[in-house]
Amino acid sequence: MSGFDKVVNSYEEAMAGLTDDMTILAGGFGLCGIPEGCISQIKKMGVKGLTIVSNNCGVDGFGLGILLEDKQIKKMISSYVGENALFEKQLLSGELEVELTPQGTLAEKMRAGGAGIPAFYTATGYGTPVGENKETREFNGRPYILEDSITGDFAIVKGWKADRYGNVIYRNTAQNFNPMAATAGKITVVEVEEIVEPGELDPNYIHTPGIYVNRVIKGDFEKRIEQRTVREG
Repeated sequence: MSGFDKVVNSYEEAMAGLTDDMTILAGGFGLCGIPEGCISQIKKMGVKGLTIVSNNCGVDGFGLGILLEDKQIKKMISSYVGENALFEKQLLSGELEVELTPQGTLAEKMRAGGAGIPAFYTATGYGTPVGENKETREFNGRPYILEDSITGDFAIVKGWKADRYGNVIYRNTAQNFNPMAATAGKITVVEVEEIVEPGELDPNYIHTPGIYVNRVIKGDFEKRIEQRTVREG
């Protein structure tokens, strides 16, 4: 295989270089499309002082929630945090800094960061605490606030299929924040359900081109359901 081969064979190799006080962008929405193996490896490494950028922080005992157990996360930048009691406890005690961000703004912060755009204007959050102390400007009679983009030291992403060159396809709603996160990491690690040989993926259906990806690993996934509802009768 050529030097373009990005497949690694262990999570130790996948997350090599991660140290204290780094910023990590994590794909996922609830427990859907989360990079379970990368998160477990971060837990195992014991790194501290992390800033995590993700839609949410998992749940107690699973997903990003396991990183709260040993207080590895210093700051969360996220849009929804309502499924984690330990998160609430650390927030209220002042142990965890939280920057709540509107969901679409969070996605655009990562997308813009990956595209090399340092900031952008959005109407979302104007006139609310989200917009406090931020630059404002009016376009076509409507006020907007200036939001900074986001990049990270690492991006950890969950895909469905990838080839050895790092081209990635996501499956259905498990795509969520993963494509945006994948573009904005200095080191992007993608864990997938299946790795195929170059040329086997239809280029028309590739969501994340391999140019954004540094490491690919085949993972095993529990795919836990966050909220299960069944019909009575």
